[in-house]
Amino acid sequence: MSGIKDKVVVITGASSGIGEASALLLAERGAKVVLGARRLDRIEALAARIAAAGGEAAHARTGVRRRDDLSSLVKLACERYGKLDVLISNAGVMPVSPLDDLRVEDWEAMIDVNIKGVLYGIAAALPVFRGQGFGHFVNIASTAGHRIVPTQSVYCGTKFAVRAISEGLRQEAGDKLRVTIISPGFVRTNFADGVTNPEVKAQLAVMRDKLAMPPEAIARAIAFALEQPADVDVNEIVIRPTAQG
Repeated sequence: MSGIKDKVVVITGASSGIGEASALLLAERGAKVVLGARRLDRIEALAARIAAAGGEAAHARTGVRRRDDLSSLVKLACERYGKLDVLISNAGVMPVSPLDDLRVEDWEAMIDVNIKGVLYGIAAALPVFRGQGFGHFVNIASTAGHRIVPTQSVYCGTKFAVRAISEGLRQEAGDKLRVTIISPGFVRTNFADGVTNPEVKAQLAVMRDKLAMPPEAIARAIAFALEQPADVDVNEIVIRPTAQG
């Protein structure tokens, strides 16, 4: 029997890309998924697709910049399904550019979504997990949290922060809670759409089209971590396209 069946899994950034692929795969394997994203029409359609395939899904409009939205999403999971097994903090933005561009609003967006969004998720779920005596945080970082490259200074900084926060959380979590960091390389998603520097945006789009792996690859990595026995914690998975340097 799958270790995923009947788990209640909250997913942020669930409207597309890794979040959407994870919701579909986990629901197929018997999880009850709770979808959070800003684009309500997309998560409504995704929830309907899951239900039509015989799965279970709830959803709520969620912007991870707002702490109350994450609290409400976790509350929805607990009220609808009676527990929360997993929080996948997947929402992220990547408007990268050279520091000389001084795109301060983009820097702030990456800090607010990529770092504070993860922290707000921890703040919402940790008391629930402590009260239950079980729970699993899955935080989506990046290979950018391992290797710094030009134009990505702030983005890399946010993903290094996700890894640091997650590892600190793991050390504090004790023997009842699990913490997994997933660090993907290039994934075939719409991440380049939010890049405001035209030259960098074009470069990223070329790289994505040339070598990116499908988001389903990351969903399978997440499922691997989730399906382990409760006394096994997969701490970090780094997953890249074979062609990525």
